[in-house]
Amino acid sequence: MKFSDFTVDSWSENRRFFDTCIIPFTGLRGTESPPEVAEALERLRDFLDLAEKPFQGRVVTYPAIQYTGAESLAYVNEICRKVKSSSFQYVVVLSADIPLTTSEIYESDLVLSPPDISVSQSKAFGSYVRDEIAALWLK
Repeated sequence: MKFSDFTVDSWSENRRFFDTCIIPFTGLRGTESPPEVAEALERLRDFLDLAEKPFQGRVVTYPAIQYTGAESLAYVNEICRKVKSSSFQYVVVLSADIPLTTSEIYESDLVLSPPDISVSQSKAFGSYVRDEIAALWLK
């Protein structure tokens, strides 16, 4: 579910069922043309679908961090730390275009960032995403 799907009352009533937060990271640099931005957002959307749809009722997707820069990894780590301390047991950072590692995003519990995703690869990749998230919960 998206963060915007909740009201104050529905979150209070159901928050105990949602232990995992997904933080999308687009990684735009500000130099992209409008069509390039649209393509990047579409890739991120398609990647998010692989993580959100199988786990509806357990994961909440927060707003994307759109731009990258000199301090962006520190910023992503700060957001992960704050989200975990306020509401969630697990945080997954997901990026369709920017290669990231758990050692860089050390405040997250899982980092998913393939170098390139195409529609033809998405089915096999979908299994990988589901397996990685499920394994996180079994730790």
